[in-house]
Amino acid sequence: MSAENGKNGSPDTAAGPRPEPLRLYGTTWVHHDNGYTARRIGLAVGSLAAAAAACFVLRIAYQGLRIADIGGFVSLLMIVMFAVCSALAFRHTWSAFGARPDPERQSSLRGLLAIGFVGSLLAYFFRTLTEAPGEKLHREEYEKAREEYEKRTTRRSGNPSKKRRRR
Repeated sequence: MSAENGKNGSPDTAAGPRPEPLRLYGTTWVHHDNGYTARRIGLAVGSLAAAAAACFVLRIAYQGLRIADIGGFVSLLMIVMFAVCSALAFRHTWSAFGARPDPERQSSLRGLLAIGFVGSLLAYFFRTLTEAPGEKLHREEYEKAREEYEKRTTRRSGNPSKKRRRR
């Protein structure tokens, strides 16, 4: 059974496109209600704490390589690899908040994003300081869909039988 508002059996919800929920935010990004600000603060702190913990784990791994005495070149190579992968992951994650990423490219970069996870966590942290990550993109798409819906549902004024014909 659907919920009705008692007015000729019309549904209780508004007609038209519905906003797409964001991960961890749901649809609270539309009106910034139901704990939106608290979620943003909590997720910013959480992503920064996760990035700090990840750096700590990477430092322990680096110290393990130093103890193993595998040589300076391999240690330098590891540092450069994590730095480059983190920078690329940051850039990719940051750009994904503004435009839908290509699924094929996303799957080909999966390994790089896994290695550079610190960069992805930092991108999430910095974006959360200003908005819910992906909110701008979703808001643009939602408003465009609402405008198109309004254009389709508005009725013409006047008598259509008196419309002038093109020749």
